Amino acid sequence: MLPFIREEIERLEREGLKRGLDKVVEGPQGPRVRINGREVILLCSNDYLGLSNDPSVREAAVKAIGRYGAGAGASRLISGNMRPHMELEEKIASFKGTEAAILFNSGYHANLGIITALADRNSEIFSDRLCHASIVDACVLSRARVSRFRNNDIDSLERLLKRSGSKRKLIVTEGVFSMDGSVAPLKEMVPLLDRYGALLLLDDAHGTGALGERGRGTLELFNITHPSIIQMGTLGKALGSFGAYAAGERPVIGLLATKARPFIYSTALPPAVAASAKRAIEIIEERPSLVRRLRENSSYMREGL
Repeated sequence: MLPFIREEIERLEREGLKRGLDKVVEGPQGPRVRINGREVILLCSNDYLGLSNDPSVREAAVKAIGRYGAGAGASRLISGNMRPHMELEEKIASFKGTEAAILFNSGYHANLGIITALADRNSEIFSDRLCHASIVDACVLSRARVSRFRNNDIDSLERLLKRSGSKRKLIVTEGVFSMDGSVAPLKEMVPLLDRYGALLLLDDAHGTGALGERGRGTLELFNITHPSIIQMGTLGKALGSFGAYAAGERPVIGLLATKARPFIYSTALPPAVAASAKRAIEIIEERPSLVRRLRENSSYMREGL
């Protein structure tokens, strides 16, 4: 294998595809940061609302460390279930307008866990062609039949649904597609759920904290509620922390707690991370002007909408 690895690295270098970790940010995230001793303007962070360095968010993390320590110790199903995890899940469910929520250790873990718990060889997944790599990988791991529809194209999606003979159908899309800022046509997509008996997994990683009058995401933007929608989102973007969640009907969340392998077999998020994310949601609820200012000042978002 070693000769192959050397050859592969050389190929990636020749094609300009080799990645590296040589750029080191020397301090907290912000509009300006120091990288390798040089001050630069940072245009690539997902810390949309600047909450990762908010004093009260930092204070919440420090208090949690003082009370609970640095780590959770184990999977939450063993000995790692702590009050900050449960309080954050309750806050997420309230914020997202769902019955319940469950935490994952990253957005990648969340999509892997949700999709592989809900779909198997007897299922068909209908995935937008531009969905995130974690969704692509999760579809493969689920062993379900996968049909991909053209980006944000309802006609393309419905043609696939009509042809499907599967009794278990899962539609997967993103709320906001981060590469171009486009927003999924959810108003046209939701009627398909009842028409074809499908579930919808909405990856709202980039919509949460950015869209809707109160920053609750893409469903709030379109004023949509539906029991067959599962919302996935991350804590590491607009919420300025780390981790992810699924929010939806209580039976769905209960199934994920029982079957989602990334949840079952991972040490739980550090309690300080959960506490800081909860405080970030509270700030968004207390200061909706943060979301309005982001929307008004972002040409990226205006063009996407």
